[in-house]
Amino acid sequence: MFDHLTEKLSGALKNIRGQGRLSQNNITDTLKAVRTSLLDADVALPVVKDFIHQIQEKAIGSEVANHLNPGQAFLKIVHDSLVELLGKEEAPLAWNTQPPAVFLMAGLQGSGKTTTTAKLAALLKNREDKKILLVSTDVYRPAAIDQLKTLAENIEVDFHPSEPSQKPLNIAEKAYQTAKKEQYDLLIVDTAGRLHIDDAMMDEIKILHQALSPIETLFVVDSMTGQDAAKTAKAFNDALPLTGIILTKTDGDNRGGAALSIRHITGKPIKFLGVGEKTDALEHFYPDRIASRILGMGDMLSLIEEIERKVDKEKSEKIVKKLNKGKKFDLEDFREQLVQLNSLGSLSSLAEKLPGMGGMLPKTDSAAMLDAGGKMMAKNVAIINSMTLKERRFPDLLNGSRKRRIALGSGTEVQDINKLMKQFTQMQKMLKKFSSSGNMKKMMQNFSNMGNLPQGLF
Repeated sequence: MFDHLTEKLSGALKNIRGQGRLSQNNITDTLKAVRTSLLDADVALPVVKDFIHQIQEKAIGSEVANHLNPGQAFLKIVHDSLVELLGKEEAPLAWNTQPPAVFLMAGLQGSGKTTTTAKLAALLKNREDKKILLVSTDVYRPAAIDQLKTLAENIEVDFHPSEPSQKPLNIAEKAYQTAKKEQYDLLIVDTAGRLHIDDAMMDEIKILHQALSPIETLFVVDSMTGQDAAKTAKAFNDALPLTGIILTKTDGDNRGGAALSIRHITGKPIKFLGVGEKTDALEHFYPDRIASRILGMGDMLSLIEEIERKVDKEKSEKIVKKLNKGKKFDLEDFREQLVQLNSLGSLSSLAEKLPGMGGMLPKTDSAAMLDAGGKMMAKNVAIINSMTLKERRFPDLLNGSRKRRIALGSGTEVQDINKLMKQFTQMQKMLKKFSSSGNMKKMMQNFSNMGNLPQGLF
């Protein structure tokens, strides 16, 4: 995410990091480089001008804290200015209304609005324990209603039926009556998108807004469209009282222009980021964490939260207890660890949350290598799934004929199975060493203590 911007900004700030003092000359030179980096990242020119002016005012004549050198002080100014540009603080969703709350989803066709509707429902169901009803008023796009219905079934959220022959207002009103009658906490309305902004589209969504009085009107926009994303958001904001923005496809956006422009231009907060295709690939937007990630400082808090949310601690502790009893780590255990690691998402998205990794990935092609590693993990899981339970528990049984059968069943080659077995043997030896030395519990505690890392960057 925003790899290009991270690389360019890191390069622009590289020289001033080592400066013994801040002067008009080195500040001016650095700001020129920062300005170029932002424009290259497709940040809107008015936003760049205001941002540079803000940093310049803070930097010249600023007091340097005792624990910082001038280079660090300047970096802190840039970080704090980025946080301010991105919105200062997280903007939570509003719930201060009589149930059912109504969220209205707006946006152009192709922005990922319908998928985002399902992602938001999944997040609020799983983390907030909300009872949710979804409805589609998109009677124009072929299969739009069926798409949301299928997504609702996948995430196990209720769906209010609708037909292309119905009027959008009638669909929305019936869905609201159902949500009220059956005591839902939330009704999320997916509206029709268009290929471009037109009067008919705006008139329709204005009517829906007036009839439903939504507590949240969320504009979904493709971050990869850069400045156009901010312009489109402004057009919608002029027509509708938007309450927030959801930026989609940020996992494929290496520039970051939309994220840095949209709050400044619309005055409305970014509330979520779409970070992948899966229904759980939606992240809360934290300005301070994103600023740190953009500057290549990582985002340990988000990484820790993701691990705590997705890793099954009971299963991990079960393996530790098993090893402490002198039992062997088998392929069933290995598969469980691979599945848990795979649930955290792409390895490159995890790596960019580690301090110092964000700006390094694009230059070294590490992102591609890491994601190739993620595909290899999925392949290894498929191989183990093709084994019998006895083969997983007693890997020594795997002779040539068994490997050929497993390769055929998993769509792989025998050499892939040999590579897997080599990795498994190395893992088995390492865990045996930890177990025999009594450090297994300590290893797990060290992992858990990631949550005690200092939150401040400076």
